[in-house]
Parts: sequence; structure tokens; C-alpha cells
Amino acid sequence: MKIKLFITDIDGVWTDGGMYYDNQGNEWKKFNTSDSAGVLFLKLAAIDIAIITGENTNIVSRRAEKLGITNLFMSANNKVEIAMSLLEKYKLSWENVAYIGDDINDIKLLQKVGLSACPVQAPDYIKDKVDWVLTKKGGDGVFREFVEKYLMETNQFDTVLQRHIDNQSK
Repeated sequence: MKIKLFITDIDGVWTDGGMYYDNQGNEWKKFNTSDSAGVLFLKLAAIDIAIITGENTNIVSRRAEKLGITNLFMSANNKVEIAMSLLEKYKLSWENVAYIGDDINDIKLLQKVGLSACPVQAPDYIKDKVDWVLTKKGGDGVFREFVEKYLMETNQFDTVLQRHIDNQSK
């Protein structure tokens, strides 16, 4: 399996799926900084990243911008259609794509990609449709777990980690 593009959902994957509101109506989301290492590892492995989410918030935009993720698609009604545009952009086939999602609006894309995963808290009917059910919950670093597991399974992790160490000593 040669993955060249990792696609991720946000709510229930990068977050715990909760939506928090203050008395002024501001929305809050809690991200786990551990997932940023997953983004770093993918960049060091020269694997592209995309976020496809049904939500449309400045919070997600700011997180993607901070991590340097330019493939950000919000208010996604048809995740497969968006993913197909990414296949065309990068000249890939479904086998070259990994996707992590956790709920019913992720099913079609989970079934199309070459490697699919979900967090441990996903419903059983999602778990039954993915290649890997991960050990972490959404919001607890499950995106990083997905990336690291893939890199380890394909014997790339040590190389990617060494690149990071080498970059830090410069």
C-alpha cells in the first residue's frame, strides 16, 4: 500500500465531537496538539494532507492554517466528490488515499479509499467498514495514531523520525 494522500474528518477525529458554546454564542472546540505531530510526520514523508469536514468554522480554518494544511474543505455535503477532485489534482487513484472518519457522513469515503480508519468511539457500523479501528478516541490524538501506524506498517517511521531529529539539529 503506497499512500500519497491522507484525508481526515475533524469533529470526532481531531476533536471529541463536542460543540461548546459560551453565553455570547461563541463556539469552542478542543484540539489535541498531539495530532500536529501526525501532520509533521506526513510532511516529512512527503505525503499530502487534506481536511474534509461538514462543519464551517473559523476555528477549523485557524487550526489548518497554523499547521500549514492548504487542502481544507468545509461545509462538505459530498466528501467523495471532494476527494475525487483531490485525486485529479494529485493524479492519484483511490488505492493511494487514506481516510479517517467516525460517523455516517464518512461511510462512502471510508469504503472507497485504499486505507480507512476510525477512532475507537465510532459506532460499530462504522468500525465494520474500516481497515483499522484505532485505540484512541477522537480528540485524544487518534489522527497521529493513524499516521504513525501507517508509517510503522510500511517501515517508514524510523526514517521520518530521523528526518525530524536531523531538522532540529540544524
